[in-house]
Amino acid sequence: MRLVDILSKDLINVDLKAKDKIGVLNELVDLLVKAGKVLNKEEAMRVLIAREELISTGVGNGIAIPHAKSKEVKSIVACFGRSKEGVDFNALDGEPVYLIFLLLVPEHGRSGAHIKILAKISRLLKNRYFRELLKKADSPSRVLELIEKEDEEYL
Repeated sequence: MRLVDILSKDLINVDLKAKDKIGVLNELVDLLVKAGKVLNKEEAMRVLIAREELISTGVGNGIAIPHAKSKEVKSIVACFGRSKEGVDFNALDGEPVYLIFLLLVPEHGRSGAHIKILAKISRLLKNRYFRELLKKADSPSRVLELIEKEDEEYL
């Protein structure tokens, strides 16, 4: 599965306004609700926050990959956000987070696809040059273009 198969321009926000983790999650879940991918925002937020309470999904290098299983989705859904200022996500390296990929996966079903998508996102974002391009992208279209190009490299 390619990231562009589950990501579209309407699921990308290159100018997150939130200054904290919960605010970022809220803005990103709003994208999913507006796109009709999630019906119950409160339930989606509940599972994401519960996951964050276990251990932060701020993985370092300015990246967070919040993810959770939810009965609110029938298939894997994703969205992407960028914070120009950086957000305290309680990241493993203690640094602010600028790039956030959020994933929700069905509560019941195979977790293999979920793990593969998480691994793909991690692999793509290990590339410092790619991260810098995402930080500078000025539109959702540009972010999607960059992800599609980089995703092709790993097929």
